[in-house]
Amino acid sequence: MNTMEMTQYLAPGRFLDSDHANVIAFAKQNAGDTSDQRAAALRLYAAIRDGIVYDPYVNFADPANYRASGVLASGRTFCIGKSALLAASARAIGVPGRVGYADVRNHLTSPRLYEKIKTDIFLWHSYTELYLSGRWVKATPAFDRALCERAGIKPLDFDGESDSLFQPFDRAGRRHMEYLKDRGAFADVPFDTIKAEFLKTYPGLMSGQGLAGDFRSEAVAQTLDRPQS
Repeated sequence: MNTMEMTQYLAPGRFLDSDHANVIAFAKQNAGDTSDQRAAALRLYAAIRDGIVYDPYVNFADPANYRASGVLASGRTFCIGKSALLAASARAIGVPGRVGYADVRNHLTSPRLYEKIKTDIFLWHSYTELYLSGRWVKATPAFDRALCERAGIKPLDFDGESDSLFQPFDRAGRRHMEYLKDRGAFADVPFDTIKAEFLKTYPGLMSGQGLAGDFRSEAVAQTLDRPQS
């Protein structure tokens, strides 16, 4: 990839707002010594995975939940916002970052969320791609350690060298995540495209202010075990 192509993955975007003062401060505080980009990226990954609560009960129609600075302000969001924050934070310390997407079948949900969307297929599930040691590496900071521990899922680690995507089974051997369709990588969150598809597929999530309640407690207490299709 030439320098011109790489520039877009270092520049601030509408949602990967790496020039926002709070994103810059967060990145500097959590990355530490940035002379070792891989080590700095690992520290950012851990800070975002565990320091930002995974919460699919947020308002999916609110662009703040997709924007790095908005995620920092609220301290909670779903996978798209957490991946945007990791990519933006990486850019803020000089590491090229972009966001990737896939459609997945996610078997960790809650009865109320399932009732709202009527499916365990989640469109536009997001991860981050970071350019380290001359190549792109995938990292998925979505599920925080506290949620994983309560749900019996091993927290997803990232070593900066190999792709880190959700495992297909949890610790008990139950299906956890199944990747169905790769949507590719983007320089910024394609919010308008995602919003349009969510409005069509999940109309119940795109009205109101999101679901009230604590997803972490509900998902742990009532992880669904539906027949596999």
